[in-house]
Amino acid sequence: MSDRQAPVLLVASGIGVSFGARPLFQEISLSLAEGDRLGLIGPNGSGKSTLLQILAGLRPPDSGARSARKLARIGYVPQEPVFPEGGDVRAVLAAALPEDHLDEAERDSLLNVTLGRAGFPDGAAPVSVLSGGWKRRLSIARELVRNPDLLLLDEPTNHLDLEGILWLEKLLKTAPFASVTVSHDRYFLENVVTAMAEINPAYPQGMFRVDGNYSTFLEKREEFLESQSRRQEALANRVRREVEWLRRGPKARTGKSRARIDSALALMDELAEISARNSKGPVRIDFTASDRKTRRLLAAEGLEKSLGGRRLFSNLNLVLSPGVRLGLVGPNGSGKTTLLRILHGELAPDAGSLERAENLRVVYFDQGREQLDPEAPLRSGLGAHGDTVLYRGRPIHVAGWARRFLFRPEQLDTPVGRFSGGERARILIARLMLQPADLLLLDEPTNDLDIPTLEVLEDSLLDFPGAMALVTHDRYLLDRFSTVVLGLDGAGNAGVFASYSQWEDSRAARKPASAEKEPPPRAAAPAVKKKLSYLEAREWEQMESRILEAEQEVESAKAHLHAPDVVRDPVRMQAAYDRLRSAEEAVSRLYDRWAELESTLKS
Repeated sequence: MSDRQAPVLLVASGIGVSFGARPLFQEISLSLAEGDRLGLIGPNGSGKSTLLQILAGLRPPDSGARSARKLARIGYVPQEPVFPEGGDVRAVLAAALPEDHLDEAERDSLLNVTLGRAGFPDGAAPVSVLSGGWKRRLSIARELVRNPDLLLLDEPTNHLDLEGILWLEKLLKTAPFASVTVSHDRYFLENVVTAMAEINPAYPQGMFRVDGNYSTFLEKREEFLESQSRRQEALANRVRREVEWLRRGPKARTGKSRARIDSALALMDELAEISARNSKGPVRIDFTASDRKTRRLLAAEGLEKSLGGRRLFSNLNLVLSPGVRLGLVGPNGSGKTTLLRILHGELAPDAGSLERAENLRVVYFDQGREQLDPEAPLRSGLGAHGDTVLYRGRPIHVAGWARRFLFRPEQLDTPVGRFSGGERARILIARLMLQPADLLLLDEPTNDLDIPTLEVLEDSLLDFPGAMALVTHDRYLLDRFSTVVLGLDGAGNAGVFASYSQWEDSRAARKPASAEKEPPPRAAAPAVKKKLSYLEAREWEQMESRILEAEQEVESAKAHLHAPDVVRDPVRMQAAYDRLRSAEEAVSRLYDRWAELESTLKS
């Protein structure tokens, strides 16, 4: 095996950024080589997104330098992608194609391959109708079509359902390009990365990097922090001895005495620096429970809801009592958020009934953070009236409440919209904590939160004595949190499971069917105004199995296209492109035919 190192793609040396007089980070250095899959974590507001923008060349650092290999193609997927209005999926990808010397057939083939890699069977789907998960896929596909050498992704699992997360894991693990991924999804980091780095002032150079996956990183970080803590203790002992010597009033007339005084002062400076790095200020989260003893806080019977002519769930029964922690799982568009809004009382079910305990107090965390006014100052966002907040019946000064959530008093008049996504999540949690609750309804509360805050949130949820229902794509949190899991399949069905792992095992054991995952977006198919004939009825019954076989052919064609011996042979590569196009067109025709038959049944 060769010991030759992989060619370097990008180097950042001594990078620093400040906001006003406050440094965001300083002296950060890292290099990225071909084949690297780096996971990047850090506290909210530590500058992860800013560092990605610097690496992408989208903004200059205040200090230090960033240099990329000549002609290296660097892609960047932001947290909140923006697309042109009025376009469709194919047009977005076509606009992103590099200005290489490609003829029309080659450009068309490249677009089809990228659509297939991203899971889009229909490039004609308007961007405006895409769900959050499919917009996330499109933002990634827009960079894939540029054939990057290095792909930078900022919280790419946000808004993706389980199918989308597994797709992204497979994509990055098998990709020919290097990647840097900012993520709080611990299972994702465990499965994908080859190295981990954390931005944190706890480290001497502002960053700590370890080769290996997330578990390896945790082990090495613990060793480092323990070593740093022992160093702090040893320094403290030495400083105490030197302070005692100084108190005895040494004569500073000899060179030896002066040298010892200088050494003592240097030790004090080093101790102050390492003590500052070791100091911790975790968020303290404690949802205020009402301690209600009622056994049935909320009971739903026979709930049914449809949206856009598609049934989300029917005949749904559940009871939420103190101590019940319900995890809601299912693909994007299966009705998880809709169900939470029904439980909250914002939406009415199409059928069924809801029985709430008298004076039931509900706290609702919406994933859009719509409860926060981006123009309002932080003090207002935190729930302050004047200079105080009322927590558990007693007033607390808003500056102290802000510090509890790692905000500085001088930030109290900063507009909420200027804070990062994770900081806004902390603001909303701080606001909701002021409200006594019997029932917590949490819709993607973990989006953008840093991992230390996630761990504190998990502990607070486990300690909450009331009932709660949680929607999240964080698999680790669901495994640890849920006492019961309700799985929605996107086709109107629901099932109850003992744990998230049991639900996942159940899905894996079932024969895959396209109805079990979020339907890929496509242009609308025309309705057929007649009843099914005998042959059409037979065709309808066989349609799912035919689609499954066609999708398997697409996967086989993709694998063949990327085979090393095919990539090196232009003739075979063109044939492979043609095979993939034909397979994708077959899938598209089947879906269109299925839509026609389905509309006939409903007419």
